[in-house]
Amino acid sequence: MMLRQPLPAGTAMWIAPCSGIHTFFMRFAIDVIFVDRGLRVVRVQPGMRPWRLGRFVLGAHGVFELPAGTLAGLGLVRGEVLAVEPQAAATET
Repeated sequence: MMLRQPLPAGTAMWIAPCSGIHTFFMRFAIDVIFVDRGLRVVRVQPGMRPWRLGRFVLGAHGVFELPAGTLAGLGLVRGEVLAVEPQAAATET
């Protein structure tokens, strides 16, 4: 999401394989969820600000980057399993 606009509410970007991230060249904060291969939550990091280097997360295989503030109402804790639903492709008119 470097040099891009923030994600729309209700969406996320899934990066795999990945066990550490940075927010260099980003202009906005993001919420981050690190998951293992089974999509089990390993770590949550709300409000990661731009120009930060996150730490390596042991046991993580992927990461979900979400709009800042998304995690506030979810109450995710380590060990929960996520379900992923792909977004329908947008059609151009």
